[in-house]
Amino acid sequence: MTEKWSPDSWRSKPFVQIPDYPDKEALKTVEARLASYPPLVFAGEARALKSQLAEVAAGEAFLLQGGDCAESFAEHGADNIRDFFRVFLQMSVVLTFAAAKPVVKVGRIAGQFAKPRSSDIEKKGDEALPSYRGDIINATEFNSQSRIPDPERQIMAYRQSAATLNLLRAFAQGGYANLEHVNEWMLGFVRNSPQSERYKQLAERISETMRFMKAVGISPENNPRLRETEFYTSHEALLLGYEEALTRVDSTSGDHYATSGHLVWIGDRTRQPDHAHVEFCRGIKNPIGLKCGPSTEPDGLIELIDILNPENEPGRLTLIARFGSDKVGEHLPQLIRAVEKEGKAVVWSCDPMHGNTITSNSGYKTRPFERVLKEVQQFFAIHQAEGTYPGGVHFEMTGKDVTECTGGARAVSDEDLADRYHTHCDPRLNASQSLELAFLIAELLEEGKHEKDQQVAV
Repeated sequence: MTEKWSPDSWRSKPFVQIPDYPDKEALKTVEARLASYPPLVFAGEARALKSQLAEVAAGEAFLLQGGDCAESFAEHGADNIRDFFRVFLQMSVVLTFAAAKPVVKVGRIAGQFAKPRSSDIEKKGDEALPSYRGDIINATEFNSQSRIPDPERQIMAYRQSAATLNLLRAFAQGGYANLEHVNEWMLGFVRNSPQSERYKQLAERISETMRFMKAVGISPENNPRLRETEFYTSHEALLLGYEEALTRVDSTSGDHYATSGHLVWIGDRTRQPDHAHVEFCRGIKNPIGLKCGPSTEPDGLIELIDILNPENEPGRLTLIARFGSDKVGEHLPQLIRAVEKEGKAVVWSCDPMHGNTITSNSGYKTRPFERVLKEVQQFFAIHQAEGTYPGGVHFEMTGKDVTECTGGARAVSDEDLADRYHTHCDPRLNASQSLELAFLIAELLEEGKHEKDQQVAV
């Protein structure tokens, strides 16, 4: 694609999933205000993430990306952010210990407000209204006024993102992530789960190691890497007017960066190569994610890779596979082979959530946990068979004790869904299920490490 790019060149392209705001002047005013606001993240941080993702692409690190399906204004609170961060730290520790590799931590947070929808219309009984598209656009309440796209919601989303980022940075750099606190990250409602005992055993091994290191003079006080962590944010770049308004020129490089988040991704519904979302993302220098679903063809994928990463820069592009446990074996191998044949440097990540959504007998949208685990297992097995590296996972989770996905060791049943079904859009793993997923991935990473060691020995 040789056309000249600018932050607003997407406006000349066809687009989908972007709402039609009835008050165009109010929208322009809001976008102008956002354009004058400080950046939420900085270009140097995005470059640092890209460098770490390059290590993932080389098989030297692992990507852990997860968080809310769609952030809400109503549930924005310090406790929710803290509990999310605690679960993320636990999962990261489990994976780091198993893989003996750095874990790159990227949250679906501080910007994940807009949601693509399969239908523009939502029905309840005989009434039909515009679909809820995330708190940055309209409201969940089922009435005509709430569903009108409101530009002022973008200002609210910006301010919530700024506050969330402020707290996350404090947690990551202010001592909360200190490995000496590894035993304190367990959430209360997880303590009686099967994962709790496994985590306690792991935490004690880490604590024992920390005591030994301290005895020989290596401690969190003199080694910041033991008391701090790097944590990045990500979201789907869906509402392009908002993204354009927060795009800035980096003074050190002259390049454009989306400062709404460190990494942004293109969804499975918006990855048309000649459309607006691909046009916008091809010009920013952030790391980019690309969702790959069952309709992704090998030739089409290579075309998108060439548009989004023409210089084949490691760490620039993460391919997020979201097929469903019953389809991943049919679709993923041919995509891997096409990418390998063309010599493309990418991170392969598994999204085991979006292809495994069903409607339960009780009428709730849910995701059976066994299907989630099965897709992860198949993702790893396929990469092993192809001789490539399964670089990460991308999932929807919360630190709250919700009942949204059935199954898991604590056995959330169909009847349990009504107890604590709090999501505004798609079902999320709770903390116990998230930790269980981490232990499964840890076992798969350990198997891969042992097989690689054996190959080297031979």
